Amino acid sequence: MKKAAKIIYNTVTTLFVIVAVGLAALLVGVRLFGLTPYSVLSGSMEPTYHVGSLIYVEKVDPSEIEVGDPITFVLNEDLVVATHRVVAIDAENEHFYTKGDANDAQDAAPVYFKNLLGRPVFTIPYLGYAADFLSSRQGMIVGICGFIILMLLMFFPDIMRAVDGKDKKKDSQTEPEVKQ
Repeated sequence: MKKAAKIIYNTVTTLFVIVAVGLAALLVGVRLFGLTPYSVLSGSMEPTYHVGSLIYVEKVDPSEIEVGDPITFVLNEDLVVATHRVVAIDAENEHFYTKGDANDAQDAAPVYFKNLLGRPVFTIPYLGYAADFLSSRQGMIVGICGFIILMLLMFFPDIMRAVDGKDKKKDSQTEPEVKQ
């Protein structure tokens, strides 16, 4: 029974570690490869990019963008980020004209070349919800607590062995009572 519990415990702990490392790689580690993740917050690019997806954007020079490419850009002074498709390019004035795939009309304002963040390379559905949550204050608290719990779970068997070993050592050090 003890052996089966140990196998289950090790399996569950390993799965938690794999999920945590995978999530960290998808949310932060991709930056090592020149990609920046952004959450999709609106349905303006449905069905290409679904609400709640996480899109991975590679930095590109404005000269590499062509009509028909989706681009990610800074939308306004509040630093809101959007992803829309390029419908026209004014190279002379350094503007992109964009439109969301689900929108009926072209965007009212052009996108300046200097506001271009890059071009989306791929997307993972629903991961944007997790990224948004983990970037909030409550999400950071949950993430930190989860990390601490995971570390405790990983080291729990070693701690228990150490405690059990000390108890056995104490028992062996006590002299048996001799009756006369």
